[in-house]
Amino acid sequence: MASANDPFQFQEFEEAGNLLEANRDATTISIEDEDVKPEKQRRAAGLNPAAGGGDDEDAGDYDDKTELLSGQQKSPPFWTFEYYQQFFDIETHHVKERIIGSVLPWPGKNFIQVYLRRNPDLYGPFWICTTLVFAIAISGNISNFLVHLGKPNYKYTPEFQKVTIAATAIFSYAWLVPFALWGVLLWRNNKTMNLVSYSFMEIICVYGYSLSIYIPAVVLWIFPFEWLRWCSIVVALCLSGSVLVMTFWPAVRDDHPKVIVAIMSAVVLFNILLAVGCKTYFFSKPEPALPANNSSVAVVIKTTSTT
Repeated sequence: MASANDPFQFQEFEEAGNLLEANRDATTISIEDEDVKPEKQRRAAGLNPAAGGGDDEDAGDYDDKTELLSGQQKSPPFWTFEYYQQFFDIETHHVKERIIGSVLPWPGKNFIQVYLRRNPDLYGPFWICTTLVFAIAISGNISNFLVHLGKPNYKYTPEFQKVTIAATAIFSYAWLVPFALWGVLLWRNNKTMNLVSYSFMEIICVYGYSLSIYIPAVVLWIFPFEWLRWCSIVVALCLSGSVLVMTFWPAVRDDHPKVIVAIMSAVVLFNILLAVGCKTYFFSKPEPALPANNSSVAVVIKTTSTT
């Protein structure tokens, strides 16, 4: 029989609480499996070592998260849908503020610096141009109907080709003119280093929102009064041209005087050509009414010409 003080005799250990209570100065050592801590660290980092064959994919996901959190996420190429998707991600109140800012320009306020804040969008310009296209086509058809209303030989036929022509004119102005202006400003910026530079999307955004004033003006063109039409054209040209001039003036004011005059004149001239061209093509001029005493003479002339 083993003695009571036999050191090799199996003894049951007491509870850890009793042992610590007996000796509070004792040093405790926590022994952990070597594989547990690295696994916890890998799980905290977002990696799952249990997934077989997925180390490369997990590493790629970890790199993407790291780039996104550090603000170094790569921008998608411009020919992809994801690149243009960011320009349609805008709040409604921002679009409202930009429309109001384009309709009511204030001296000394640059539209890009005040309203865009380096965050241009294509949502507002696209729907403004689309609304203006249908407004011109519909108002033009209604205006022609009112002008020829009451004539016995007139038969109304809707002119759907006006939608295509209006779309070609409006979207060409809203895209091609900004593209040409962006190229010229980029060329002059390489020549003169201290010029203010705008991106292509910012210029398109300015031109798109500058067309919003023409929508109510086109609606007024329905009424067959030339004085009303020309008054609305003048008001729309002044407001729209003011937005363009005040926006692009800081980009050219330090350039050569001849270049300044050429660029600003081209900006204003294309704006005038768009407004006057749409009014002339889509809206017929009211025909003057014949005097009552000459009505019989006109009937006689028409009869003899047909025979």
